[in-house]
Amino acid sequence: MTSLGVALVWHSWPWPDLLALVRRAEALGYRCAFVDGDVSMLPSRGEGDVLDGWTTTVALLAATERIEIGSIRLVHHWNAAKLAQAVATASRIAPARLRFQISIGAQPTDARFGLPFPPAAERIAWLGETLIALRRLWAGETVTMAGRFVRLEGARVRPAPGRLPITVAGRGPRLLELVAAHADAWDVNLPPIATRVDDAARQLAAACRARGRDPASIGRSMWIFARPGEDPDAPEVRAAFRRWNPWFADVSDAELPEAMLAGPIAACRARLAEIRARLGIDLPLLDLSGLDRDAAERVMEAMAGA
Repeated sequence: MTSLGVALVWHSWPWPDLLALVRRAEALGYRCAFVDGDVSMLPSRGEGDVLDGWTTTVALLAATERIEIGSIRLVHHWNAAKLAQAVATASRIAPARLRFQISIGAQPTDARFGLPFPPAAERIAWLGETLIALRRLWAGETVTMAGRFVRLEGARVRPAPGRLPITVAGRGPRLLELVAAHADAWDVNLPPIATRVDDAARQLAAACRARGRDPASIGRSMWIFARPGEDPDAPEVRAAFRRWNPWFADVSDAELPEAMLAGPIAACRARLAEIRARLGIDLPLLDLSGLDRDAAERVMEAMAGA
């Protein structure tokens, strides 16, 4: 097993294809597969399926044997104690195979499902309270909290799994403060552009030092838009990056070759090794958004073991 994962997201595949791709990733020795996380609806999908991320995650844990499965949890979708209970249950069913990642979300369309969607600063505060509650509940405590967002009266979770690894996704200073305070790993919500990652890493290091924590104790994962075997200068490849990474709209055309993993297979494998070493990424995830099933499988086969 190599410390390399795949991201099969944006609801790009129907369930049978998604299941087949995750099983193929497992057979190829990938450590983990990420699928879509909490989402109420995506206007871009039209009438296409938008599969619930938590249900899909648990189904894939049950349908595989070794590979770790992850999907991002969004704080405003969950009651903190219910989330703690759901994760503890999944961890009992598939020990050490659930990758728990959480952040604040960015889809105002969630409001159409009646979900609260306060401003980002409030969602960050909500996430901080949730992370405190999760740690205490998983430790087996009976928890009473009267926070602004998390209110519990004698909540407890059984089984109490102990200290489960938490990954927090983010790049701004306030989310990096939460990484420093609570996370075992930082999902670097940036493309692999060294200057951008270095800047965020300096902010995280400062936040860690303020708490007496060694920044090196925090792991790093990163989703990397992957088109090995394709020309990074091809208009269709650049357009695909723009389409599937709308949150990186500020990436300039000149930065695009560094922002993606594209080109000859051997060069992509070497570039992946460089990303690991230069940016300290211990778990790269090949983002295969937008590929059909056959193309996604070809990428996984070409990059397996990298």
